[in-house]
Amino acid sequence: PCWRVEDFVVAQECARCSNFQAKTIPECNPTGFIEKINCATSKRDEFKSCRSAVMEAHVFWRFVGTMMCVAAVFAVLVVCRQRVLDRKALEKVRKQIESI
Repeated sequence: PCWRVEDFVVAQECARCSNFQAKTIPECNPTGFIEKINCATSKRDEFKSCRSAVMEAHVFWRFVGTMMCVAAVFAVLVVCRQRVLDRKALEKVRKQIESI
């Protein structure tokens, strides 16, 4: 591709590929988004795979939400485990006092 070896100008901003583009333009496959570029020296129009800021934000917030849920589950597990250990410790102390 000319954009790897030449300077280029973005002719069309990064946009989601249509179903037709996804089937006909191989650059759509990696991310599902393409931008149209114009190479300066060869004057060729080509497509380039790109990453959408909206898509990146969506993936980031999904990750944050998932991590918050996982953290909440493990926090509940820690509290439950701590209660079980406290009960066992109290039972042990009670048995020691009864044996005196």
